[in-house]
Amino acid sequence: MAIPAIAGVLTSQQVLATGAAIVGMQEDSGALPWFPGGQTDPWDHIESAMALSVTGFHAEAEAAYDWSRRHQRADGSWPIRTVRGRIEDPNIDSNFCAYIAVGVWHHYQITGDTRFLNRMWPVVWSAMELVLTFQRPDGAFRWGGDASGAKFNEAQITGNASIFQALDCAIRIAAEMGQPEEDFVAAHAALAAAFDDRMDTAFEPPSEHSMDWYYPVLGGALRGERAQRHIADRWDEFVVPGKGARCVHHRPWVTGAETSELALALDALGDTADAITLVESIQHLRDPDGSYWTGLVFSDGKRWPVEKSCWTSAAVVLAADAISRTSAANGIFRDSVGSAVRSGSA
Repeated sequence: MAIPAIAGVLTSQQVLATGAAIVGMQEDSGALPWFPGGQTDPWDHIESAMALSVTGFHAEAEAAYDWSRRHQRADGSWPIRTVRGRIEDPNIDSNFCAYIAVGVWHHYQITGDTRFLNRMWPVVWSAMELVLTFQRPDGAFRWGGDASGAKFNEAQITGNASIFQALDCAIRIAAEMGQPEEDFVAAHAALAAAFDDRMDTAFEPPSEHSMDWYYPVLGGALRGERAQRHIADRWDEFVVPGKGARCVHHRPWVTGAETSELALALDALGDTADAITLVESIQHLRDPDGSYWTGLVFSDGKRWPVEKSCWTSAAVVLAADAISRTSAANGIFRDSVGSAVRSGSA
Protein backbone atom coordinates (compact mmCIF):
# COMPACT_ATOMS: atom_id res chain seq x y z
CA MET A 1 0.00 0.00 0.00
CA ALA A 2 1.02 3.62 -0.52
CA ILE A 3 2.64 5.37 2.44
CA PRO A 4 2.18 9.13 2.95
CA ALA A 5 4.97 11.56 2.12
CA ILE A 6 5.31 15.35 2.09
CA ALA A 7 7.71 16.57 -0.56
CA GLY A 8 10.76 18.20 0.98
CA VAL A 9 9.61 17.37 4.51
CA LEU A 10 9.07 13.63 4.96
CA THR A 11 9.67 10.72 2.64
CA SER A 12 7.41 7.69 2.61
CA GLN A 13 10.30 5.69 4.08
CA GLN A 14 10.51 8.11 6.99
CA VAL A 15 6.76 7.94 7.62
CA LEU A 16 6.94 4.15 7.49
CA ALA A 17 9.76 4.26 10.05
CA THR A 18 7.51 6.32 12.32
CA GLY A 19 4.81 3.68 12.03
CA ALA A 20 7.39 1.02 12.89
CA ALA A 21 8.48 3.04 15.92
CA ILE A 22 4.88 3.03 17.16
CA VAL A 23 4.76 -0.74 16.69
CA GLY A 24 7.91 -0.94 18.79
CA MET A 25 6.08 0.72 21.68
CA GLN A 26 3.03 -1.57 21.53
CA GLU A 27 2.57 -3.94 24.45
CA ASP A 28 1.91 -7.65 23.97
CA SER A 29 -1.70 -7.01 25.03
CA GLY A 30 -2.19 -4.71 22.06
CA ALA A 31 -2.16 -1.58 24.22
CA LEU A 32 -0.44 1.51 22.83
CA PRO A 33 0.87 3.39 25.87
CA TRP A 34 2.16 6.94 25.91
CA PHE A 35 5.67 5.49 25.93
CA PRO A 36 7.12 2.09 26.91
CA GLY A 37 6.13 1.35 30.50
CA GLY A 38 3.85 4.38 30.63
CA GLN A 39 0.12 4.83 30.92
CA THR A 40 -2.47 3.89 28.34
CA ASP A 41 -5.55 6.04 27.94
CA PRO A 42 -8.37 5.04 25.59
CA TRP A 43 -8.10 8.19 23.41
CA ASP A 44 -4.37 8.32 22.67
CA HIS A 45 -4.41 4.54 22.26
CA ILE A 46 -6.86 4.96 19.36
CA GLU A 47 -4.94 7.85 17.78
CA SER A 48 -1.84 5.64 17.74
CA ALA A 49 -3.80 2.76 16.23
CA MET A 50 -4.97 5.08 13.45
CA ALA A 51 -1.35 5.82 12.54
CA LEU A 52 -0.68 2.08 12.34
CA SER A 53 -3.56 1.71 9.88
CA VAL A 54 -2.14 4.50 7.71
CA THR A 55 1.36 2.99 7.63
CA GLY A 56 0.18 -0.50 6.71
CA PHE A 57 0.56 -2.18 10.11
CA HIS A 58 -2.98 -3.48 9.96
CA ALA A 59 -2.52 -6.53 12.18
CA GLU A 60 -0.99 -4.36 14.89
CA ALA A 61 -3.79 -1.81 14.53
CA GLU A 62 -6.38 -4.55 14.88
CA ALA A 63 -4.58 -5.85 17.97
CA ALA A 64 -5.02 -2.37 19.42
CA TYR A 65 -8.74 -2.34 18.61
CA ASP A 66 -9.06 -5.81 20.08
CA TRP A 67 -7.47 -4.45 23.28
CA SER A 68 -10.25 -1.84 23.34
CA ARG A 69 -12.89 -4.49 22.74
CA ARG A 70 -11.59 -6.75 25.51
CA HIS A 71 -11.11 -3.97 28.06
CA GLN A 72 -14.43 -2.20 27.53
CA ARG A 73 -16.47 -2.29 30.73
CA ALA A 74 -20.07 -3.42 30.94
CA ASP A 75 -21.36 0.16 30.86
CA GLY A 76 -19.50 0.88 27.60
CA SER A 77 -16.64 2.82 29.18
CA TRP A 78 -12.91 2.45 29.66
CA PRO A 79 -10.88 3.63 32.66
CA ILE A 80 -9.14 6.94 32.14
CA ARG A 81 -5.72 5.44 32.82
CA THR A 82 -4.18 1.99 32.97
CA VAL A 83 -0.53 0.97 33.28
CA ARG A 84 0.38 -2.47 31.94
CA GLY A 85 -3.14 -3.71 32.52
CA ARG A 86 -3.47 -2.23 36.02
CA ILE A 87 -6.21 0.39 36.40
CA GLU A 88 -4.79 3.56 37.94
CA ASP A 89 -7.75 5.88 37.33
CA PRO A 90 -11.12 4.10 37.10
CA ASN A 91 -13.12 7.23 36.29
CA ILE A 92 -14.79 8.00 32.96
CA ASP A 93 -13.93 10.69 30.39
CA SER A 94 -16.79 10.97 27.88
CA ASN A 95 -14.51 12.12 25.07
CA PHE A 96 -12.06 9.29 25.72
CA CYS A 97 -14.89 6.79 25.38
CA ALA A 98 -16.34 8.36 22.24
CA TYR A 99 -13.11 8.28 20.24
CA ILE A 100 -13.42 4.56 19.47
CA ALA A 101 -15.92 5.54 16.74
CA VAL A 102 -13.34 7.69 14.97
CA GLY A 103 -10.73 4.96 15.02
CA VAL A 104 -13.05 2.18 13.88
CA TRP A 105 -14.43 4.22 10.98
CA HIS A 106 -10.89 5.24 10.00
CA HIS A 107 -9.59 1.64 9.95
CA TYR A 108 -12.63 0.45 8.00
CA GLN A 109 -12.17 3.18 5.39
CA ILE A 110 -8.59 2.03 4.85
CA THR A 111 -9.13 -1.72 4.87
CA GLY A 112 -12.74 -2.18 3.78
CA ASP A 113 -12.79 -5.11 6.21
CA THR A 114 -16.45 -5.81 6.95
CA ARG A 115 -15.56 -8.51 9.47
CA PHE A 116 -13.63 -5.91 11.47
CA LEU A 117 -16.58 -3.51 11.34
CA ASN A 118 -19.03 -6.22 12.40
CA ARG A 119 -16.79 -7.15 15.33
CA MET A 120 -16.32 -3.56 16.49
CA TRP A 121 -19.84 -2.20 15.93
CA PRO A 122 -21.17 -3.45 19.29
CA VAL A 123 -18.19 -1.82 20.99
CA VAL A 124 -18.84 1.50 19.25
CA TRP A 125 -22.58 1.32 19.90
CA SER A 126 -22.11 0.58 23.60
CA ALA A 127 -19.55 3.36 23.99
CA MET A 128 -21.70 5.95 22.23
CA GLU A 129 -24.82 4.96 24.16
CA LEU A 130 -22.86 5.66 27.34
CA VAL A 131 -21.54 8.95 25.96
CA LEU A 132 -25.06 10.14 25.16
CA THR A 133 -25.89 10.00 28.86
CA PHE A 134 -23.35 12.79 29.39
CA GLN A 135 -25.17 15.24 27.10
CA ARG A 136 -26.78 18.20 28.86
CA PRO A 137 -30.10 19.79 27.81
CA ASP A 138 -28.16 22.60 26.10
CA GLY A 139 -26.48 20.10 23.74
CA ALA A 140 -23.02 20.18 25.33
CA PHE A 141 -21.48 17.07 26.86
CA ARG A 142 -20.29 16.83 30.45
CA TRP A 143 -16.62 15.96 30.41
CA GLY A 144 -16.71 12.93 32.72
CA GLY A 145 -17.82 11.12 35.81
CA ASP A 146 -16.59 8.88 38.58
CA ALA A 147 -16.83 5.14 39.03
CA SER A 148 -20.00 5.49 41.10
CA GLY A 149 -21.89 6.92 38.13
CA ALA A 150 -21.86 10.55 39.28
CA LYS A 151 -21.26 13.02 36.42
CA PHE A 152 -19.24 16.23 36.48
CA ASN A 153 -21.25 19.09 34.99
CA GLU A 154 -18.48 21.01 33.21
CA ALA A 155 -18.44 20.83 29.39
CA GLN A 156 -14.96 21.34 27.96
CA ILE A 157 -14.56 22.73 24.49
CA THR A 158 -11.82 20.35 23.30
CA GLY A 159 -13.63 17.24 24.47
CA ASN A 160 -16.90 18.40 22.92
CA ALA A 161 -15.26 19.13 19.59
CA SER A 162 -13.78 15.64 19.60
CA ILE A 163 -17.16 14.12 20.53
CA PHE A 164 -18.64 16.03 17.59
CA GLN A 165 -16.32 14.13 15.25
CA ALA A 166 -16.96 10.85 17.07
CA LEU A 167 -20.73 11.23 16.66
CA ASP A 168 -20.17 11.96 12.98
CA CYS A 169 -18.20 8.73 12.60
CA ALA A 170 -20.69 6.73 14.68
CA ILE A 171 -23.51 7.94 12.41
CA ARG A 172 -21.54 6.76 9.38
CA ILE A 173 -20.80 3.37 10.94
CA ALA A 174 -24.44 2.86 11.88
CA ALA A 175 -25.50 3.66 8.31
CA GLU A 176 -22.90 1.26 6.92
CA MET A 177 -24.23 -1.43 9.23
CA GLY A 178 -27.79 -0.76 8.06
CA GLN A 179 -28.73 0.19 11.62
CA PRO A 180 -29.20 3.97 11.58
CA GLU A 181 -29.23 5.47 15.06
CA GLU A 182 -31.51 8.48 15.30
CA ASP A 183 -30.25 9.16 18.83
CA PHE A 184 -26.76 9.71 17.43
CA VAL A 185 -28.11 12.07 14.78
CA ALA A 186 -30.13 14.07 17.30
CA ALA A 187 -27.20 14.33 19.71
CA HIS A 188 -24.92 15.48 16.89
CA ALA A 189 -27.42 18.14 15.80
CA ALA A 190 -27.82 19.43 19.36
CA LEU A 191 -24.04 19.67 19.79
CA ALA A 192 -23.74 21.44 16.44
CA ALA A 193 -26.28 23.99 17.65
CA ALA A 194 -24.25 24.52 20.83
CA PHE A 195 -21.18 25.33 18.75
CA ASP A 196 -23.12 27.45 16.27
CA ASP A 197 -25.24 29.47 18.66
CA ARG A 198 -23.84 29.19 22.19
CA MET A 199 -20.13 28.49 21.86
CA ASP A 200 -19.24 31.26 24.31
CA THR A 201 -21.68 30.09 26.98
CA ALA A 202 -22.24 26.34 26.55
CA PHE A 203 -18.63 25.38 27.27
CA GLU A 204 -16.07 26.21 29.90
CA PRO A 205 -13.96 29.24 28.88
CA PRO A 206 -10.98 28.32 26.67
CA SER A 207 -7.98 27.39 28.75
CA GLU A 208 -4.35 28.33 28.27
CA HIS A 209 -3.85 25.24 26.10
CA SER A 210 -3.79 25.47 22.32
CA MET A 211 -6.16 22.51 21.98
CA ASP A 212 -9.06 24.66 23.16
CA TRP A 213 -8.23 26.99 20.27
CA TYR A 214 -7.92 24.69 17.27
CA TYR A 215 -10.02 21.68 18.27
CA PRO A 216 -13.42 23.06 17.21
CA VAL A 217 -11.94 23.18 13.69
CA LEU A 218 -10.15 19.83 13.95
CA GLY A 219 -13.32 18.08 15.12
CA GLY A 220 -15.43 19.63 12.37
CA ALA A 221 -17.65 21.81 14.54
CA LEU A 222 -16.38 25.01 12.88
CA ARG A 223 -15.85 25.42 9.15
CA GLY A 224 -15.73 28.15 6.52
CA GLU A 225 -15.09 31.82 7.19
CA ARG A 226 -15.98 31.53 10.85
CA ALA A 227 -13.31 28.88 11.32
CA GLN A 228 -10.75 30.91 9.39
CA ARG A 229 -11.36 33.88 11.67
CA HIS A 230 -11.24 31.65 14.73
CA ILE A 231 -7.78 30.35 13.81
CA ALA A 232 -6.45 33.79 12.80
CA ASP A 233 -7.53 35.38 16.09
CA ARG A 234 -4.97 33.46 18.18
CA TRP A 235 -2.39 32.42 15.59
CA ASP A 236 0.36 34.69 16.89
CA GLU A 237 -0.39 33.63 20.45
CA PHE A 238 0.37 29.97 19.81
CA VAL A 239 2.49 29.56 16.66
CA VAL A 240 6.25 30.06 16.90
CA PRO A 241 7.62 30.35 13.35
CA GLY A 242 10.18 27.69 12.56
CA LYS A 243 9.62 25.83 15.84
CA GLY A 244 5.98 24.70 15.97
CA ALA A 245 2.90 25.41 18.05
CA ARG A 246 2.92 26.04 21.76
CA CYS A 247 1.02 23.65 23.99
CA VAL A 248 0.39 26.44 26.53
CA HIS A 249 0.19 30.01 25.27
CA HIS A 250 2.47 31.65 27.83
CA ARG A 251 5.23 29.04 27.91
CA PRO A 252 8.22 28.69 25.57
CA TRP A 253 7.31 25.08 24.85
CA VAL A 254 6.33 23.68 21.46
CA THR A 255 4.91 20.18 21.12
CA GLY A 256 4.79 17.85 18.15
CA ALA A 257 1.27 16.53 18.67
CA GLU A 258 -0.39 19.92 19.03
CA THR A 259 1.52 21.23 16.00
CA SER A 260 0.47 18.24 13.89
CA GLU A 261 -3.15 18.49 15.00
CA LEU A 262 -3.15 22.19 14.16
CA ALA A 263 -1.81 21.21 10.73
CA LEU A 264 -4.75 18.80 10.38
CA ALA A 265 -7.15 21.62 11.28
CA LEU A 266 -5.59 23.92 8.69
CA ASP A 267 -5.76 21.20 6.05
CA ALA A 268 -9.46 20.79 6.83
CA LEU A 269 -9.87 24.48 5.95
CA GLY A 270 -7.92 24.13 2.71
CA ASP A 271 -4.86 25.91 4.08
CA THR A 272 -2.49 23.14 3.08
CA ALA A 273 0.58 25.33 2.57
CA ASP A 274 0.58 26.49 6.21
CA ALA A 275 -0.15 22.92 7.30
CA ILE A 276 2.99 21.73 5.51
CA THR A 277 5.03 24.54 7.06
CA LEU A 278 3.88 23.48 10.52
CA VAL A 279 4.83 19.83 10.01
CA GLU A 280 8.19 20.90 8.64
CA SER A 281 8.77 23.14 11.66
CA ILE A 282 8.72 20.22 14.14
CA GLN A 283 11.14 17.92 12.40
CA HIS A 284 13.68 18.99 15.03
CA LEU A 285 11.71 16.60 17.29
CA ARG A 286 12.34 13.60 15.04
CA ASP A 287 14.60 10.86 16.40
CA PRO A 288 16.77 8.74 14.07
CA ASP A 289 14.58 5.71 14.83
CA GLY A 290 11.55 7.52 13.31
CA SER A 291 9.82 8.37 16.57
CA TYR A 292 9.20 11.91 17.82
CA TRP A 293 10.06 13.59 21.09
CA THR A 294 7.04 15.12 22.78
CA GLY A 295 8.24 18.71 22.86
CA LEU A 296 10.99 21.31 23.07
CA VAL A 297 11.47 24.16 25.52
CA PHE A 298 12.85 26.54 22.92
CA SER A 299 14.08 29.10 25.43
CA ASP A 300 16.86 26.72 26.49
CA GLY A 301 16.83 24.16 23.68
CA LYS A 302 15.91 21.22 25.93
CA ARG A 303 13.47 18.48 25.07
CA TRP A 304 10.68 18.17 27.62
CA PRO A 305 9.32 15.91 28.80
CA VAL A 306 12.23 13.63 28.04
CA GLU A 307 10.13 11.02 26.30
CA LYS A 308 9.28 9.94 22.78
CA SER A 309 5.51 9.63 22.96
CA CYS A 310 3.52 7.20 20.88
CA TRP A 311 0.75 9.69 20.21
CA THR A 312 3.14 12.42 19.04
CA SER A 313 4.46 10.09 16.37
CA ALA A 314 0.88 9.18 15.49
CA ALA A 315 -0.20 12.78 15.06
CA VAL A 316 2.68 13.40 12.63
CA VAL A 317 1.63 10.37 10.55
CA LEU A 318 -2.00 11.47 10.45
CA ALA A 319 -1.00 14.99 9.38
CA ALA A 320 1.21 13.61 6.62
CA ASP A 321 -1.65 11.42 5.40
CA ALA A 322 -4.16 14.28 5.33
CA ILE A 323 -1.79 16.65 3.56
CA SER A 324 -0.69 14.08 0.98
CA ARG A 325 -4.19 12.65 0.40
CA THR A 326 -2.70 9.16 0.53
CA SER A 327 -4.86 6.66 2.44
CA ALA A 328 -8.55 6.10 1.83
CA ALA A 329 -9.17 7.69 5.24
CA ASN A 330 -7.09 10.82 4.66
CA GLY A 331 -10.17 13.04 4.89
CA ILE A 332 -11.43 11.88 8.26
CA PHE A 333 -10.62 15.27 9.82
CA ARG A 334 -11.67 17.17 6.70
CA ASP A 335 -15.12 15.71 6.16
CA SER A 336 -17.97 16.02 8.61
CA VAL A 337 -21.72 15.63 8.48
CA GLY A 338 -23.40 18.96 7.79
CA SER A 339 -20.17 20.98 7.67
CA ALA A 340 -21.11 22.48 4.33
CA VAL A 341 -24.40 23.71 5.78
CA ARG A 342 -22.64 25.31 8.75
CA SER A 343 -19.73 26.80 6.82
CA GLY A 344 -21.28 30.25 6.76
CA SER A 345 -22.24 30.33 10.43
CA ALA A 346 -21.56 33.68 12.01
